[in-house]
Amino acid sequence: MELSLVEITKIEEVGLGDRVCIDTDTELKLGEGMLIGSLSRGMFLVHSETVENPYVETRPFRVNAGPVSAYVLVPGGKTRYLVELKGGDPVIAVDSNGKEREVKVVRSKIETRPFLLVEAKLGEVEFHSFLQNAETIRLVTEDGKAVSVVNLKPGDKVLALVDKEGMGRHFGMAVEETIIEK
Repeated sequence: MELSLVEITKIEEVGLGDRVCIDTDTELKLGEGMLIGSLSRGMFLVHSETVENPYVETRPFRVNAGPVSAYVLVPGGKTRYLVELKGGDPVIAVDSNGKEREVKVVRSKIETRPFLLVEAKLGEVEFHSFLQNAETIRLVTEDGKAVSVVNLKPGDKVLALVDKEGMGRHFGMAVEETIIEK
């Protein structure tokens, strides 16, 4: 999978919403997570909870993904809404080199949490995602390191999957069609 280095353009607190965390049937590694996005044209590599921190124990089987309406990449190059995931569903885990593997959802958990709006761009393609506003929520840098969303600032660069211009998604499948998402 070809991941791109995208530039963060804006970070803004946006209040509370329903956040989904995805618990898997296997341990995820440092530098590995899932591709999550509020718009289908760009999905951030959201790091697994494998990084030691002073707030909670690591949960290497978990990705604290995003709001219920966000997309996650699943097998076959398709996307699903986070709210749809349930035990037994396959999702794709990806590392900073683009190496992907299928893992199974054991449970998805929805809880009310504060969110940040994180905007990014690659060339002319702009996209965003809501991510939980917490020190333990991390994106992935080019060298595979995890950076907390609370430490992100405009100009920082992180990894994402960016669809080429003129692509969209319909029922989770990539299509060449004009689809406008804002």
